[in-house]
Amino acid sequence: MTQETYLTGITTTGTPHIGNYVGAIRPAVASSKDGSRKNFYFLADYHSLAKAEDPDRVHRSGLEVAATWLATGLDTGNAVFYRQSDIPEIMELTWILTSVTAKGLMNRAHSYKAQVQVNEDSGSKDPDKGIMMALYNYPILMAADILMFKSTKVPVGRDQKQHMEMTRDIAQRFNHRYGNILVIPDAEISDSTAVLSGLDGRKMSKSYDNTIPLFADEKRLRKLIMKIKTNSLEPGKPKETEGSTLYEIYRAFATDDEVKDIEKRYAEGIAWGEMKQLLFEYINEHIKPMREEYNRLLDDPAVVEQELKKGAQKAREISVPYLDEIRYAVGIRKLG
Repeated sequence: MTQETYLTGITTTGTPHIGNYVGAIRPAVASSKDGSRKNFYFLADYHSLAKAEDPDRVHRSGLEVAATWLATGLDTGNAVFYRQSDIPEIMELTWILTSVTAKGLMNRAHSYKAQVQVNEDSGSKDPDKGIMMALYNYPILMAADILMFKSTKVPVGRDQKQHMEMTRDIAQRFNHRYGNILVIPDAEISDSTAVLSGLDGRKMSKSYDNTIPLFADEKRLRKLIMKIKTNSLEPGKPKETEGSTLYEIYRAFATDDEVKDIEKRYAEGIAWGEMKQLLFEYINEHIKPMREEYNRLLDDPAVVEQELKKGAQKAREISVPYLDEIRYAVGIRKLG
């Protein structure tokens, strides 16, 4: 049986929050310890340019994201952990892939269409107003990330499903023209992936400004949890777990027995203030050792840089010869 190759990337456009942790980071860290498959994890720093972030913020986010992965236990001995911008072959493959990518395919990308819709709704005569090519070509760079390391499985959320379909389409077009060179990947969409609500009850997201940073200090963590929106039911009144952000977050961290105990206390009418304090104490205890390691890494970024450089070296042992093969296939060869 062929060994599966898994690949996961995270864009360096912000500070990871607890929703990122339970939905993507925690399961990925567990997978990194699985010796039965190849695992690739990368910082998608070039992708961040599509969002026109402040340069200092992009740089800082790179450190914060990398430190988060390492502090939460990513096994860099078993997995390849690298920074996208340290692998020049990815960018060269991106250009090669543009030669087999139909403009019509890019026109259908959800992210591009959403921006066009914003322009049309605002009454602009130019549907492409303010849209940069980095946003338009984003799916091609994502395809190069995936195809460069012969990924067979890519864990993604449902919102990324279209990008995976585009990657498959681009790879199939390339192979039809140049031979069976690129590996056609499959999306792995888990229905069990936790999606947490934020402070206001909507999906936890940086764009809604309703997140709880994973490694907020104790004082800030408690303050944010105390701000979580609840209904007006008084202490002693039975409360529903469904639709309760406090319960949802607690369940994402707790054991089955602990969850059953909280469900019982909800039925008995636990006070919202008591539940918030309980949630704060539970999460704080859970992340405390990781927070200490995270802060240690932030204070010594050279350690993080060293890990990324080691990962890049391992990654390029694959990407350099593979790109040579791809270049030869498209006719970019030595003359004699």
